[in-house]
Amino acid sequence: MTDTATDSLAGTPTPAAADSIREAEPAAADAGGWLDLLQPAHLATTLMLSMGVALFAFNGFFVSTVLPSAIAEIGGGHLIAWSVSLYLIGSIVAGVTAAQLKQRFGARRVLVVATVLFIVGTVVAALATSMEQVLLGRVAQGLGEGVVAAICYALIPALFPARLVPKVFGVEALVWTCASFGGPFAAGWLAESFSWRIAFLINVPFGLLFILLALFTATTREKVLEGSRMPVSPLLFLSLGMLMVLSSGIVGNALLSAALVFAGLALLGFSVIRDRLSPSSLMPHSAFGLSSTVGTGLWLVLLMPVAQATSSVYFVFGLQRGFGFGPMAAGGLGAVMAMSWSLVAVLVAHIGAGSARRRSIEAGPILQCGGMLLVALGFHQGSLTLLIVGQIVVGAAFGASWAFLSQMLMEASEAKERDKTSGLIPTLQSAGFAIGAALAGLAGNSLGLAEASSDGKTGVAFAATFLIPVLWTIPAMLLARRSTRLARGVLPQSP
Repeated sequence: MTDTATDSLAGTPTPAAADSIREAEPAAADAGGWLDLLQPAHLATTLMLSMGVALFAFNGFFVSTVLPSAIAEIGGGHLIAWSVSLYLIGSIVAGVTAAQLKQRFGARRVLVVATVLFIVGTVVAALATSMEQVLLGRVAQGLGEGVVAAICYALIPALFPARLVPKVFGVEALVWTCASFGGPFAAGWLAESFSWRIAFLINVPFGLLFILLALFTATTREKVLEGSRMPVSPLLFLSLGMLMVLSSGIVGNALLSAALVFAGLALLGFSVIRDRLSPSSLMPHSAFGLSSTVGTGLWLVLLMPVAQATSSVYFVFGLQRGFGFGPMAAGGLGAVMAMSWSLVAVLVAHIGAGSARRRSIEAGPILQCGGMLLVALGFHQGSLTLLIVGQIVVGAAFGASWAFLSQMLMEASEAKERDKTSGLIPTLQSAGFAIGAALAGLAGNSLGLAEASSDGKTGVAFAATFLIPVLWTIPAMLLARRSTRLARGVLPQSP
């Protein structure tokens, strides 16, 4: 590892980071090519971060694919929703604590322990004889993966020069696309050819490989700080809030479901307030404020997944119920969004001028709004073409903005809070999808989508369900513009 990376981990801005903050020539900002990620100085780190993302991405598709087979053998079908809910709660709560753990114990040690916890959870779930044991394993998986994902994000600005950061996010987007296509097919093949337990256990060698890579690439002269006690009350309110939000999709009563969602959101907000008052906060002190780049940008990181979650919940379901597609065809069309995300992320990664990067960030929620409107119109008119185009536009929204948004937040943070901001990005993304899924479920159940058939009323119900998340893109558009205006001194400027 270079001294540059070491200095960054210790909290001192690197020369590359300093260059990215001051004005720079576009040619200098784009001096790095894709092959630079495969050079000896960056190859092991690129592989390590890609493996960390792959653990997170593939495991989600593996589990969702093989759980029905597991239930057929060990029972517990009434608990299937909790396999996702408990995993997400563990992942989000652990992700919030990752920055403090990294500062107190060092990145390498925390990554190794978190991955071991993930492997233990995987083995527990794979050897389970009851659904309750699977749930226990899923909690351990969530706790481990939440920390791994957050620290991998925190290491990106530390281990790579600023000119390569968008390309690193492009590689991560490609990993997600591979997971969205290959994950379900690989898990299904393993479950049918061998056992659902093997589909779980396939994570073990990948986890061990990640540990090996982390031992070599996360070895730094990083200064480990003596931290104060972990604040308990913000974590408690965060856990209870997420539990309420995620439980709303399980209860049958619509009024109770709505009450759980809004009570959970109130507790999440209270957890942020309590964290600000803590002498050793888990989040950046400017988190969710409106007067800083970090505060407004983190709102954007949350709101875009909240809006997108409706597609994750109902798009494939709508193709099956409204258009008569089978599971495989519907799932393949559902993955178009991930393909578009990856392709656009790769195409825009070469952009070096700060003005163009800011426009890409601002374009994100605008494209998302347009894409969601197209999807809603496609369901209303029964047009498969509009649905696919809408999904492509939504994917382009994330592909165009996500890397530059993440980099802007990392570089706008104070050096002492950079780990907190970086680690909070994937955690907020998961929280946004969880909150959005709860809101989508509430809307869909109210509109009767659970009993939807293939008549004309179904298209109207799906269209209305997809129109609701458009409301979240409106504040996202305003916040994107404000955050980029506040960040004029952060992203490179055109001469």
